[in-house]
Amino acid sequence: MQPHELVLDLGAGSGRLTTELARSGARVHAIELDPVDAASLRRLSASRPNVTVVEADALRVPLPRDPFRVVANLPFGRTTAILRRLLDDPRVPLVRADVIVEWDLARKRAACWPSTLLGVCWSAWYELVLVRRLPRACFEPPPSVDAALLRIERRPAPLVRVDEARRFAAFVRRGFEHDLPRGRAAKAACRALGIPRAATARELDVYQWAALFRALHPAGGPANVRA
Repeated sequence: MQPHELVLDLGAGSGRLTTELARSGARVHAIELDPVDAASLRRLSASRPNVTVVEADALRVPLPRDPFRVVANLPFGRTTAILRRLLDDPRVPLVRADVIVEWDLARKRAACWPSTLLGVCWSAWYELVLVRRLPRACFEPPPSVDAALLRIERRPAPLVRVDEARRFAAFVRRGFEHDLPRGRAAKAACRALGIPRAATARELDVYQWAALFRALHPAGGPANVRA
């Protein structure tokens, strides 16, 4: 963590992470919906001018327009919704997120194969890495399941252009819902890319999905190409 970096602690709770982040010199925005916890956070951070407490829903609070990081123990029941808010649109200036999530969710999201719809869409702009397992006994009170530290970092060079995000998401969604395109152009592209003819959507990793998209959807082409 670098001094003066903008960091969001989403679902800050009692402020354990907020306190440690504040010591790094970062500009910390502690987002907490519960009014009692938010009031406690304000008292805790009263002497720390680099901490701003925001009593708001992590799914509704405006996201920064400047580059920012997230360091948070995400609420398990809302993890996917929060991640979608951060990652669905690559125009959101998220640089990196280090988040504690459920073990099974972290394992699923970080797996490169077999792929998932969300995993492919997010991985075109971000690298998702399962850093370590965190046994439930590490927490007080302990959750019902083990957790994990998931690191999400923006790629230096995206696999798909940011302005193609919607087209790419629609392309991948069609593949997962209706099977890969099987037209003449698609067959030729798959052959050139070394993708087996009988491959299914889950058998392609994000690099193959991105390469197939670029082959079938040249920049500036029509949005609904069906090859």
